[in-house]
Amino acid sequence: MLKQLFSKLESAFAADLGQQGDQAGLSRHQAMAGLLSEVAMADHDIDEREKETKKARICQLLSLETTQAESLLEQARQHSEHATSLYEYTDKLRDLDPHTRILLIEAMWSVAYADENIDPLEEAVIRKTADLLYVDHADFIRAKLTVIDNDERD
Repeated sequence: MLKQLFSKLESAFAADLGQQGDQAGLSRHQAMAGLLSEVAMADHDIDEREKETKKARICQLLSLETTQAESLLEQARQHSEHATSLYEYTDKLRDLDPHTRILLIEAMWSVAYADENIDPLEEAVIRKTADLLYVDHADFIRAKLTVIDNDERD
């Protein structure tokens, strides 16, 4: 019961941040969703598996309900149509703790590998994001291998 109440409060707070984000730039949640959308769109071929993986990973990263994630991802898709660089997203995420940054990079790898093929354009987006978020190259590679290894086990 308490967990549900906390979740509702967190959702209301996130929605408020999202509305403020329209006035003052992207919110942190919108930036994370935007990066997942950028990866999915990098190869100009958005597979249904990529859409589902984006939704699942944003739910995991931000502890959101499915409907909240869908709304957030739709906002991110609309923004990414006009985005000029990855810096618009990463600038909002630089104060994330290192572990969360790595989880975000891992989520990006999951979206890229959802169709069982990592396109070089998808990898370039993830690499650039990792660089802009100061994620070690070793952690960048480890996240990729974790995603591929987890897929092979399934």
